Amino acid sequence: MNYATIFTDTNIVGFILLFFRFASLFIAVPIFSHQSIPMVFKTAMAFFFTVVFYSSMQPVTFEINVVNLVLAILSELLFGLIIGIVLQLAFNVITFAGGQISFVMGFSMASAIDPQSGVSMPIISQFLSLMALMVLFSLNLHHWMLMFIDRSLSAIPLGGFMITKNLFSYIIHAASNMFIVGFTIAFPLIALSWMADIIFGMLMKTMPQFNLLVIGFPIKIIVSFAVLIATFASAMLILQIQMQDSFNWLETLF
Repeated sequence: MNYATIFTDTNIVGFILLFFRFASLFIAVPIFSHQSIPMVFKTAMAFFFTVVFYSSMQPVTFEINVVNLVLAILSELLFGLIIGIVLQLAFNVITFAGGQISFVMGFSMASAIDPQSGVSMPIISQFLSLMALMVLFSLNLHHWMLMFIDRSLSAIPLGGFMITKNLFSYIIHAASNMFIVGFTIAFPLIALSWMADIIFGMLMKTMPQFNLLVIGFPIKIIVSFAVLIATFASAMLILQIQMQDSFNWLETLF
């Protein structure tokens, strides 16, 4: 075997750019970007998939020099970051809904460190986020991502990703859609909270001895948990639809 034909400048630069494409995904995309996954393991996975997909990549077409190489690396990092932003906006529908649910249940002050993002988050949001991750695993989201990268290698040359006007308009649309859909998921519990507040207010007017803190809040929390369990499957179905729509839009990058 003639190693001189393998370790050429074009092949080495292509391998480096492909590695940065996978590395940016493991940094930004849900599931892969989980904070509990050690950075060494993410780097090893990026290197492994770079070796696996190396035969599928297109040859590097630009002139190899320091400036072009730096711009190509930034382009690959931007490619993974954009994919991560698009998918994260779809995934944050669940965490936003969990924040609204925590507020109406009186759990907004009960926060914990989310193992996925590493930030403080209400416990209902954290619970829904972890359950959503398991649902995404069951839907083979990680397989979708790898197949998407395989198709991108033939459509987007290494170092050739460019930001378009449609990208900004979609991100704005996805951000606004996150609030609308998140509020839609949380609306059954919000409506229940409003109804419970009206009923408790009427009871306190008719029976002044009614203690809202001792009796009202536990009842409200128990009923809210019952409604949350009843609507959980619908919330996960909405998340699946949002993720599918995001992947369908990502196909337009090609």
